[in-house]
Amino acid sequence: MFLAANHISWIDILALGGATGTAFVAHDGVGKWPVIGWLAAQNHTILVARADRRGVGGQVQALREALDGHQPVLLFPEGTTNDGVTLLPFKPSLFAVLTPPPRDLLIQPVHVDYGPDAAAIAWYGAEPALANVRRILARKGPLDVTIHLLEPFAPADFPDRKAVAAEARRRIEASMAANTAPSAPAHSIV
Repeated sequence: MFLAANHISWIDILALGGATGTAFVAHDGVGKWPVIGWLAAQNHTILVARADRRGVGGQVQALREALDGHQPVLLFPEGTTNDGVTLLPFKPSLFAVLTPPPRDLLIQPVHVDYGPDAAAIAWYGAEPALANVRRILARKGPLDVTIHLLEPFAPADFPDRKAVAAEARRRIEASMAANTAPSAPAHSIV
């Protein structure tokens, strides 16, 4: 399974890793962070150099090899966290691994949903990582997160990486719009 999810906070990683057992694709700087870098290595995180546009082919190959290992892999195709309300454009370059896929697999779009707390949980802009961690850990009360596992789809049904990325984004955006209403989703993990 190849998962593609919206990205709001570092909490997404804890929730998604615990719920799905997935490995993650992350920028190479994560590997250098104290403690976090070690944790990323334990989870078989695939580190990519976002600034290295010429190295995308090698990054796609590393991702292909990870997918051959039969562990689910999750990409945050926005390339960064967002404000908790907006879905940023998806960067389609790493979706090239799915055209054609290295083996028979599906794309699992995932909507990470913090409900009315999304904007307060979001980590974006110039807020330093440690300040965000402190701010969130200082919150009082529970933090509810719903992981909406949306209908999977076959990448082979789409002509190229851009179309695959657009379909994943369309499904997540539709879930975001549908879940602003009070009704509960049919396929979610709380």
